[in-house]
Amino acid sequence: MPRTDFNDLMWFRIVAEERNFTRAAARIGVAQSTLSHTIKRLETNMGLRLLNRTTRNVSPTPAGERLLATVAPRLGEIEDEIAALMVFRDKPSGSLRLTLSDHAFQTVVWPKLKPVLQEHPDIRIEFSLDSGFRNIVEDGFDAGVRLGESVEKDMIAARIGPDWRMIAVASPAYLASRDMPGHPRDLVDHDCINMRHETRGGLYAWEFEKDGQEVNVRVDGQLTFNNSYAMMDAVLSGLGVAFLPNTIADPYVASGDLILLLDDWSPFFDGYFLYYPTRRQNLPVFKLVLDALRHRSARS
Repeated sequence: MPRTDFNDLMWFRIVAEERNFTRAAARIGVAQSTLSHTIKRLETNMGLRLLNRTTRNVSPTPAGERLLATVAPRLGEIEDEIAALMVFRDKPSGSLRLTLSDHAFQTVVWPKLKPVLQEHPDIRIEFSLDSGFRNIVEDGFDAGVRLGESVEKDMIAARIGPDWRMIAVASPAYLASRDMPGHPRDLVDHDCINMRHETRGGLYAWEFEKDGQEVNVRVDGQLTFNNSYAMMDAVLSGLGVAFLPNTIADPYVASGDLILLLDDWSPFFDGYFLYYPTRRQNLPVFKLVLDALRHRSARS
């Protein structure tokens, strides 16, 4: 059997992770035809079919699954060791892939990393913005950002942002002809702007708590989004009540453009954490990014 090329195995791993040649080619930075030819060459050299192909996606065959389980951890270790050698360079370099929500990106991550990227041009970061819960190991990410309560137990987690809360808000124009809700259940009589939960596919139930009493309310209305910033435009336009992170809505409440509802039913909870596998923490580029993101209280 011809000697297997190291890059062929790396590219096979990425295709198997992405389950799509177009996404895999974009991640590697090559033409899709080049990637397809490389995988066919690997299969020919091994005398095995490694991937099942359809018009929409690909999936590993049993032989492909076994090869992936064998080579992926070893390739990861080699990549990490090579990246660790970058400590001997005069300038930090390396690449990271992060999965996070648009809210985490806008309010915590981007403001902290923008100056780091400007100072260190050899660092490359890929941001995958979605609200779903991704398996960072299986999906090929170096780290992810989640609320503290949602971090997987087998991951290392570092706080990168302050506590925040979800709050119900509406415009003065909307409330001019409607009663102010005194209890979360009163929201069922209002036009509410829904949020679709990307991971579970259903509509998000608004979560309230007061004096140890938890109340989840499923609301109804004309609009449904999967993006908090689009919801903000709708609520400012008087199209209903929205349930938004206070970090987004607070400036509009302070200016009087929005009115805060059910304030005492909206407690704070743990903010965002960066979570990652153990072996990532020794990479120089990861250490630099983690140090930049790490949350420091006003007293520190």
